[in-house]
Amino acid sequence: MSSSAIATLARTRDLVLPALREAVERLQDPRMRAVCGYHFGWLDADGQPADAFGGKALRPALAVLSAEAAGADSAVGIAPAIAVELVHNFSLLHDDVMDRDTERRHRSTGWVVFGDGQAILGGSAMLVLAIEELLRAGDGGSRCLPSLVDMVQDLISGQSADLAMERQPVTDLNEVLRMEAGKTAALIACSSKIGAIAAGAPAQVVDALGGFGYEIGMAFQLVDDVLGIVGDSASTGKSASSDVRARKRSAPIVAALTSGTSAGERLRDLFADSAPARDEDVALAAKLIDEAGGIDWASTEARRRLDLSLAHLSAVGDGPATEQFAALARYVVDRDR
Repeated sequence: MSSSAIATLARTRDLVLPALREAVERLQDPRMRAVCGYHFGWLDADGQPADAFGGKALRPALAVLSAEAAGADSAVGIAPAIAVELVHNFSLLHDDVMDRDTERRHRSTGWVVFGDGQAILGGSAMLVLAIEELLRAGDGGSRCLPSLVDMVQDLISGQSADLAMERQPVTDLNEVLRMEAGKTAALIACSSKIGAIAAGAPAQVVDALGGFGYEIGMAFQLVDDVLGIVGDSASTGKSASSDVRARKRSAPIVAALTSGTSAGERLRDLFADSAPARDEDVALAAKLIDEAGGIDWASTEARRRLDLSLAHLSAVGDGPATEQFAALARYVVDRDR
């Protein structure tokens, strides 16, 4: 990761984190505070203070930068940043339940520690808290609400499509990309423009930032897809080859399945009855995805999306904020977790 991206994430995290913790402390139910505090890494399973890795905080960084790109003070972007980070983590808590993932950020997931029901309620509490945070922010926050609500609708549709695809024997690659646009790109697009919306920026600036965020969101998901196949669990904090074990229809897997290659056909046969369970079958599936060109296709497409995202920044104008946007975009594509 570049020093510029590291500095930007650290600066914006320091701005947003104290206010995010205050927001979570406003949750009325102590059980919900415990679930959310654990998920963010602030508490351990017994409710005692902890200092676990809490994620990249990319989305709040984009929200703060979008306010700054619109010429506003960074403080204008804090409430929108909290809102998008809460929505992101609401989706993670729910996703872990649906996907039965047992590890995130090198810790047991929320449902493993607290049970399905409490994890679902904790995620729902975060979603309500995100809306409340914008309402507390006055006119600027209220201007952000339609964008946030539209994004949540897209996110839910994307996750629903993701679950449905796991039961489909054949999936079209364009269908997968539409699913990933809802599941991931919609939230990053919203994050990239929501601070500018709060600042009352012109539509041209808001649209350009949204376009930037959409493309970098697609790149982010494509990189995630690759890491879900070949990523090192020590870096990602998830089970190795997690998407292969779940027989997910991610973009590189579907690119391999529809490649028309012998490796793609062997992969289709391997996936025909059930998801690979034995380590040797998982390793074989990952090898076939690579041989069929799925990894190369996703990596190349992520780079293409990066170029498209940077082109949108030209409509925003030069300045420190756009330079930091560009550094974060490159980090998204070059990361290993």
